[in-house]
Amino acid sequence: MTPLASRLHHLGLRSVARVELHRNRVVLLTLRHGVLRIHGGYADAPDDVLADIVTFLSPFVRRRQRLAARRRFLGYPLGEPPAAARRPPRIAAADRPWIERLHLMHQQLNARHFGGELGELPFRLSGRMRRRLGQVTLSRETGEATEIAMNRRHVQGDPWDEVEDTLLHEMVHQWQAETGRSVDHGVEFRRKMSTVNGQRSTVTGWP
Repeated sequence: MTPLASRLHHLGLRSVARVELHRNRVVLLTLRHGVLRIHGGYADAPDDVLADIVTFLSPFVRRRQRLAARRRFLGYPLGEPPAAARRPPRIAAADRPWIERLHLMHQQLNARHFGGELGELPFRLSGRMRRRLGQVTLSRETGEATEIAMNRRHVQGDPWDEVEDTLLHEMVHQWQAETGRSVDHGVEFRRKMSTVNGQRSTVTGWP
């Protein structure tokens, strides 16, 4: 057991079989299938910061406590960002108005259904999708959500409330990734979709 894993275990994190360090600053930690991937900057963090991480990852903590713990450990300084920053994806001029509309929808749905806690992701319109209407891309190294791809024909040709349905589906996957859950269509996904759908009302006025 690594020193960080031992400290987390001592602070109450029992469900982790392995701890792996990384240097990705977009999603600082993920817990999937018993493997905690966490930014190496936390290796020397004081116990109160690690205790907040344990609180955030614990399954039986109230949402308010979880979010407060998240704010605190995200405020811990991790050092300088990596020298090589990611290049933003190139967007075709014809796609820009649609991408902007998707970003606006994402922001509004994030505030309405996820407490504004989801990160902003780049969007891409795909002409290659045949059966899928949308897809969240996950990093193979970290499991983080890195992009939302949307079917171009769907976005440009279908009613906007149907596009909302697709985007909400992908945002639940984004929520799974950002909260360390398995990104799948299992029980947690269905439960979250049910909660989101229960909060929704008929949407009018989408541009």
